Amino acid sequence: MAERHRGRHFTTGENTMPSMSRRTALSLLALTTVSTSGSCSTSGIRPAQTDKKTTGRPANPVVLENQLAGDTGWRVSGARISDDVTRQIQGYASRTSVSAGESVDFHVSVAGDRPFTVSVYRLGHYAGAGGRRMLTSGSLRGEGMPAPSADPATGLIECAWPVAWTLTVPADWTSGYFLAVFETGDGFRSCTPFVVRDDRRRADFLVVVPFSTYQAYNFWPADGRTARNLYKGYVEPGRIGGLTERAFQVSFDRPYSRGGMPSCAELDLAAVRWLEAVGFDVAYASSLDLHEQGIPTGRIGGLIFPGHDEYWSKAMRDATESALDNGTHLTFLAANNVYWHVRFDEARDGRPNRVVTCYKDTPDPYADDTGPTRNWRKLGRKYSQAEQRLLGVQYNGMLADPVPLVISGSRHWFWAGTGVRDGDTVPGLVAVEADGWNPKIELSREANQTLLSETPYQDRLGRGTRVQNTSLYETPRGTLVFAAGTFHWNLALVDSPYTDVRIQQATMNLLTRMLVGPPGSAGRPG
Repeated sequence: MAERHRGRHFTTGENTMPSMSRRTALSLLALTTVSTSGSCSTSGIRPAQTDKKTTGRPANPVVLENQLAGDTGWRVSGARISDDVTRQIQGYASRTSVSAGESVDFHVSVAGDRPFTVSVYRLGHYAGAGGRRMLTSGSLRGEGMPAPSADPATGLIECAWPVAWTLTVPADWTSGYFLAVFETGDGFRSCTPFVVRDDRRRADFLVVVPFSTYQAYNFWPADGRTARNLYKGYVEPGRIGGLTERAFQVSFDRPYSRGGMPSCAELDLAAVRWLEAVGFDVAYASSLDLHEQGIPTGRIGGLIFPGHDEYWSKAMRDATESALDNGTHLTFLAANNVYWHVRFDEARDGRPNRVVTCYKDTPDPYADDTGPTRNWRKLGRKYSQAEQRLLGVQYNGMLADPVPLVISGSRHWFWAGTGVRDGDTVPGLVAVEADGWNPKIELSREANQTLLSETPYQDRLGRGTRVQNTSLYETPRGTLVFAAGTFHWNLALVDSPYTDVRIQQATMNLLTRMLVGPPGSAGRPG
């Protein structure tokens, strides 16, 4: 049985969803349809062409941006990637996000005190290039910086490197996912990500980049003796241990390991490429923005959590729950989201929210009024804070190898135009970690829920057969919450071994419905 109900059953009548940005008709007027061939060079879809002449609305800045010439120089790959032992060149940003017109500092260490440059790229579609070079610094004086030791009590590794270069973001830059690429004169390279926000304009969707989870997994420096993250550390030189060697705190004031791309960032980049290829009106923020600022009132119609977003503060969850209750749609495109409750603490020099704290199953000696930093399911009584209460499903296991997604609820509008039937499969789509529906846990609000997949898999940790579910629920006012429940959903949207036009079409159906409402509704005023 694919359909579940929480509270009373209801049918959607008049569209009562709130207004979004001025481009409410984007999906009907600007987005092209999914190619049935799946052979497009990037994602099986053609980029949208949106301008005032064709739509009667101001041009979507994301579409205009992606019409500019792309550059593949953002890809940090090859033999000259910096490593964590020699640390030829590595750096970190002073902030996870910066608004256009503001400044962000970069702290860089260069072995041998050699000169270096910083090139800044905005990532997107760009006719398949995946990014555009925005600017390159002049030659900068590089200095080698020490790798700090771990705090003996918390495992915290925090750099105190001086500022090597400051970027003042031009006011006309389009909000996006950015990379600063550091390069020595002899070609060694690394990078660090950051977000450019636009705090002035409205957008249909806000893409929230999971920097708190990036940092939780960051195993820098993996030099055989120093690194710790929230999962592991070195038990002795050259040998990595497990939970007993892990850190309780991790700092944003350090590079990401090796070349600088965070763990699972490929999921976020796949979502960014697809969203911008089809021309959705998106703006960007970091998980720290969600914690510090909440959701911009009246400027955002839907939140998109593009990748693995496991580590959440209470402020992040409160802001998301409040946005949902106020009519903001939620889209979670991966799995194992909202799993660990964290606290953001200040750096040693007093800068706020530069440390992610999570004691997990170890007693939290500094728990505050938000509660101990442990699994959300263990906060409150009788699963009152379990992630399924918000998401509709929750993490239930790990996979050794990908398995096919088994489709259910095929008559739902979500699957319209895909040609699928119940029991059809999508090869390799359920992978890494999976979410599933737990019948013992109710949603925290009245809603009509549909399970869009029911995929049996064997848990990698020997816990037997589990069932993965992709979930969609709708509140009485028409607000939608989608959870993909697998790590490979985004990879089906772009060129990869898992590309699938049915997933592309279904995801288009979802976001289009969020924009214009159910058939027969008047949509949203611009």
